Amino acid sequence: MGKDGMGSYTVGLDIGGTKILGALLDPAGEVVATVRRPTVHGADGLVTGAAEAVRDVVASGGVEVGVLAGVGLGIPGIVDHRSGTVRHAVNLGVHDDELPLAELLSEQLGGVPVVVENDLNVAAVGAAHVLERTAEPDGPGGDGDAGAHEDLAFLALGTGLASGLVLDGELRRGASGAAGEIGHIPVDPLGPECPCGQRGCLERFASGKALEAAWPARHGRPAPVELFEAARAGDQEAIEVRDRFADAVASAVRLLVLTTDVRHVVLGGGVAQLGAELLDVVQDALREQAKVSAFLGSLRLADRVRLAPTHVPVAAVGAAVLGRRG
Repeated sequence: MGKDGMGSYTVGLDIGGTKILGALLDPAGEVVATVRRPTVHGADGLVTGAAEAVRDVVASGGVEVGVLAGVGLGIPGIVDHRSGTVRHAVNLGVHDDELPLAELLSEQLGGVPVVVENDLNVAAVGAAHVLERTAEPDGPGGDGDAGAHEDLAFLALGTGLASGLVLDGELRRGASGAAGEIGHIPVDPLGPECPCGQRGCLERFASGKALEAAWPARHGRPAPVELFEAARAGDQEAIEVRDRFADAVASAVRLLVLTTDVRHVVLGGGVAQLGAELLDVVQDALREQAKVSAFLGSLRLADRVRLAPTHVPVAAVGAAVLGRRG
């Protein structure tokens, strides 16, 4: 992705409940500047804060807003990428009314085109862009094919569980925007109730919230950190909770590969901040699951999993890539 609009600077913003991360891409698609600002809630604060973030990041990169070919925004909530509106972004103070975010921000920036996209989708696009640019010809992926990293699922292990999909270089949204919502696939008909109204959804086993319920924080640090630390120290209960969680994440990986056959599943979100320790246990679970099935073994599921890049704000980069198409 990202070849549209080459030759121009673009900015991407990843807007979350507490912070805005911004990235400036140069004409070659390289990240030349980043910025971090606190999020201001409410419609007016959101638009003003986004405009200020754009101005800050272009100034850091030594250019002006007027040279931008486009700005992309990644934002939670119900997003209509065609109209550039968002609603039900409750963590940002945007509720039932549609906020014409693209139009309002474009006005603040002197008419620069603005595109708005779901936050998971921009993360998937950003992961594809970064991994593609940093891959060795015969590096991760094993086949050396050009564009190998532009075929992936970004699996977000956060409060919930969902994925963004880039298939053969194209963002897949789905007919109703629900592509990748695997967290609400029931996997246990007798399992716990899910806020979506179903029972035993995958999200109830393979998300940060599920992990916190199974191993509540006891020392004021994030529950995943405390759990993995306890497991590392030999706590048998912690090891069992960790391994059940790894099995559930492995099931999500298996589901994504068996339904889309993506080359890579990229682990992101808050739980993925555990880094290599999380990757190791998920890959171990996939290898263990493959022992009972020659078919699963042939898919080399463990080899397809990797961690989201941490050296750049991936979702902001993805938003900037999509800004090239504005």
